[in-house]
Amino acid sequence: MTVALKRVYEGVEGRDGYRVLVDRLWPRGVAKSDGKVDLWLKDIAPSTPLRKWFGHDPSKFEEFAERYRDELDANVEAVEALTNMCREHPKITLLYGAKDQEHNHAIVLRDYLVRQIE
Repeated sequence: MTVALKRVYEGVEGRDGYRVLVDRLWPRGVAKSDGKVDLWLKDIAPSTPLRKWFGHDPSKFEEFAERYRDELDANVEAVEALTNMCREHPKITLLYGAKDQEHNHAIVLRDYLVRQIE
């Protein structure tokens, strides 16, 4: 099982496997018909208050990651749905809209999932 990350704005590739959008809000400028999203699991995204507090500020990323992992621990239903998808599909690509490819919730989520499945 492989869990990859990709900005939803990047082109669709056959090697993406099962594509899961993990943002709470649908990305701007992407038509739902063009996104080629197999599943939109918005409930797995950080809460609105946490997302607003973080504000994509890299200096807050470590604390954001810790708070988001706490939210994931409490979000049993959504985490279970995604881990089941990971078990059903050999390749999952988590899609996100953030511009910063090094400091975003999808990175935290991928690492969390890998630990859950191991």
